[in-house]
Amino acid sequence: MRQRCRFISPPVSAVLSLIASSVLASENPLRLELSPDATARFLAGLAAPAWPASESTNESAWAIHSRELDQAWQRTDQQVAAIQDWTGQFLAPARGSDTMFYMFSGPDFLYAHALFPNARTYILCGNEPVGAMPDLSAIPPADLPTVLANLRKSLESVLNWSFFITKNMKTDLTHTQLNGTLPLLYVFIARSGYTIDSVTQVTIDETGNINEGEKGQVSGVRIALTNGTGSAQTLFYFCSDLSDDGIKSKPSFLRFCERQGRGVSLLKAASYLMHESGFSRVRGFLLGQSDLIVQDDSGIPLRFFERLNWQMQYCGQYNGPIDVFRQYWQPDVADAYARNPALPLPFGFGYRWQPNRSDLIIATRVEPEIRRALSADSAPSIDGD
Repeated sequence: MRQRCRFISPPVSAVLSLIASSVLASENPLRLELSPDATARFLAGLAAPAWPASESTNESAWAIHSRELDQAWQRTDQQVAAIQDWTGQFLAPARGSDTMFYMFSGPDFLYAHALFPNARTYILCGNEPVGAMPDLSAIPPADLPTVLANLRKSLESVLNWSFFITKNMKTDLTHTQLNGTLPLLYVFIARSGYTIDSVTQVTIDETGNINEGEKGQVSGVRIALTNGTGSAQTLFYFCSDLSDDGIKSKPSFLRFCERQGRGVSLLKAASYLMHESGFSRVRGFLLGQSDLIVQDDSGIPLRFFERLNWQMQYCGQYNGPIDVFRQYWQPDVADAYARNPALPLPFGFGYRWQPNRSDLIIATRVEPEIRRALSADSAPSIDGD
């Protein structure tokens, strides 16, 4: 005779209590409905909300986060101050350019702002997704210490070495509560002294126009900012494949950039991608649309800068690529540093992040009338002298 298994129902009150405990443990929000600016200041460890009396655990988790970010940011503040002093001497005319392009940037608004603090529009692009809008009210209190620790971990490489490690970002930016580039952008914006006025998720259609919503080829975010002097600025970040195949498949991002007109460009820790034939389109765009390019040796190879179109200034010293990129040693860069007096570079930049081992190249487009004069000077005389 088969024995039947019996299910014995617990009392209804016990079931309700169990459900309530589960909900409180896994879904109880922080009860914080903050503006984007307040959220950014929270994530940056700059300002905590007025916690309810029962939220001492949250308060202590945020206090640890704030203290550790303050400590980690000490070196970064010194780095940014050194960059801003340096740009005041050597990049002064370009600091106020209307449009600043930063390809292969990831969420690195920190260096975009440090080098070009007065740009009216920042356009950043990387392979990393934008992610969801940071929503503190969706974070269970028990998860807050881990969430904030993960955020700090995502910032480690750029704070320690001035660049993001791509393979690490693929893991760091996939956490459930805070994901994508937006939380990191929030931290950099707040720590750079900005106020966030609005955040809008956008897409770019095939013609290069911005749409608010999800109908478009390329997804991104538009952040309206006010800087410390009260001036309005706009930051765009887009997730787009900048390889030739990626641009052929989805050309809308470069079409959008072309609509912005000429500007200045930053290339830092760009994985030497534009040394390869498969990144010719983005390389050509930057050479065609930029009046000034600031880059380390991982950016555009020297051979693509035409002698009469660009004036080159070399800063720091060239020590070659780090081991993982050893195949990209550039004899022409080594020769250029040997032949030209280099400007001082009192801060680390790119993969060679130590101040005494970094290189930086400033390429300034030569105006047509100056180009013609240079051409005349370099042409042989009628007498053949």
